[in-house]
Amino acid sequence: METERLIVLPGETIDPSLIPSHQKLPLRLGPGLRHIPPSDIVPTVAGQLITNPARNSMWIEYNSQRYIPSTSDLILATVTRATPDAYLCTLSPYTPPATLPTLSFEGATKKTRPILTPGALVYARVTLANRHMDPELECVSAATGKAEGLGPLAGPGCVFDVSLGFARRLLMARSREEGGVGVLEMLGGEEGAAGGGGLAFETAVGRNGRVWVGSESARTVVVVGRALQETDRAGLGIEGQRKLVKRLVREVR
Repeated sequence: METERLIVLPGETIDPSLIPSHQKLPLRLGPGLRHIPPSDIVPTVAGQLITNPARNSMWIEYNSQRYIPSTSDLILATVTRATPDAYLCTLSPYTPPATLPTLSFEGATKKTRPILTPGALVYARVTLANRHMDPELECVSAATGKAEGLGPLAGPGCVFDVSLGFARRLLMARSREEGGVGVLEMLGGEEGAAGGGGLAFETAVGRNGRVWVGSESARTVVVVGRALQETDRAGLGIEGQRKLVKRLVREVR
């Protein structure tokens, strides 16, 4: 559970009492924080400091217009070209090209590796990110060797742009309780029924402000994308999201 939320400025030294100290887990620093040896942790951006003692992690919540890759981020990347050993991908218009090794897929070998053409969309994890090197990606868990939802995004669907802050809220384990975003849950549940079952769709949310929505129904894709973008743009709360979902579902049915 997140227990601390306060506004911090770049360069401030964070009070040690605010830093989680789990007995077994290593401290994990997320976006917006930097460790300065031997023991100082300072913000690199202005925003809201958030700590999660259960996971022994902390980060800065801020709604920047520019995505800066951070290790372990889940992102949506677009393939631009291929080399014998890797695919070069774009994450956003303002970030350097990212490298995705051709063997960084579940079960991939030189003979079975996926063949991705320019424009292909992949859901990946950032494995290397620093100011001196281009980002590196993977589409497989290093711990299990399984894709775990990562890889090429095939089938009918569309990508929608959202703010970076909204993307982070969508990626929270309990996005409705912790991030105040329940629109996807509503669309797939009772609020999205409108006389039938909830809408059938799947999503892949990228920390770089991109959300892929897939469905056999083009109308469903449009409704889900509109719901996400309108919730983000208007800053709707849970009740506002519920009203929005009911209105959009009525239109599509």
